[in-house]
Amino acid sequence: QVQLVESGGGLVQAGGSLRLSCASSGRTFSLYDINWYRQAPGKQRDLVATLTPAGTTNYADAVKGRFTISRDNASYTVFLQMNSLIPEDTAVYYCNARRRVSLTQYNYWGQGTQVTVSS
Repeated sequence: QVQLVESGGGLVQAGGSLRLSCASSGRTFSLYDINWYRQAPGKQRDLVATLTPAGTTNYADAVKGRFTISRDNASYTVFLQMNSLIPEDTAVYYCNARRRVSLTQYNYWGQGTQVTVSS
């Protein structure tokens, strides 16, 4: 079982920065793909960034060059550094940990953290 707790959201002006954190309780955290998703009001939940155990990263086109995902295995924490924020980045951001072992898919979600970018 992996528990995820996000933090770091808040209100920021356009052009500003925030760093989201996703803290995990599980020692196997480093074995999971970690994803950040976001969901704006009335919209579907979209994938923003992915970090694999090998360190490979992938970003949605909308955030490339502005967001950076990273991991600190020692503290079982993943970060999402968000720079040059724009109002369209306003959403609830969710941390997701996913791993497949044989035929079993493990999939865990945090409770989300609100990010609001004012124009």
